[in-house]
Amino acid sequence: MSDPFFIDLWSDVVCPFCYLGARQLQLALDRFENVGDVVIRHRAFELDPKAPTDYDLSLPELLAKKYSMPIERAKALNDRLEGEASVLGMTWSMKDARPTNTFDAHRVIALSVTQELDQVMSERLFRAYFCEGQLVSDRVVLTALANEVGVVGVEELWSSDAFSSAVRADEDDARELGITGVPSLLLDEKFMVVGAQGADQILDVLQRAWARRAAA
Repeated sequence: MSDPFFIDLWSDVVCPFCYLGARQLQLALDRFENVGDVVIRHRAFELDPKAPTDYDLSLPELLAKKYSMPIERAKALNDRLEGEASVLGMTWSMKDARPTNTFDAHRVIALSVTQELDQVMSERLFRAYFCEGQLVSDRVVLTALANEVGVVGVEELWSSDAFSSAVRADEDDARELGITGVPSLLLDEKFMVVGAQGADQILDVLQRAWARRAAA
């Protein structure tokens, strides 16, 4: 195939299902025989564009308040997510996660796209939030994480609005497509997978999308 097989992946770096879904996508691609033709495009989506940069409440407390549930229920849900992550080879610490605004994190990812480092940058931000309890709105933290994976020019973001329009454009595209939740994967601009559906399901859609392309 001469044209790339694009997978547009809308996600947020503080969304547990997005981290699960990203790992499931990678596992599916590991088994996809045409993986060499695949290009993943990371697209921005903020679960809460009005979120503050820091909260007085822990993640379980915030979930309990937001969904009017007992704190024990919120903790149990997080424990279940940690279990699902463990099955995929990840060790999360949801009790240490620091809910925050993710706009600047998405700007960093948008910058990393221009350097073909968006895959590693996105993964690093997920790990910082879910595994290390780092505040992924803190610009010092974001700069250090970007430097760690080799993204250059992050410091210049903080004195400008660079890549803000790229983030907003991704979010506008999501709205036009009717995307209201993440992760959302658009395969070859035709097939949509919403949610962390599992590697097998993603692989099935990958294969169907490829078959349709090959038959065209």
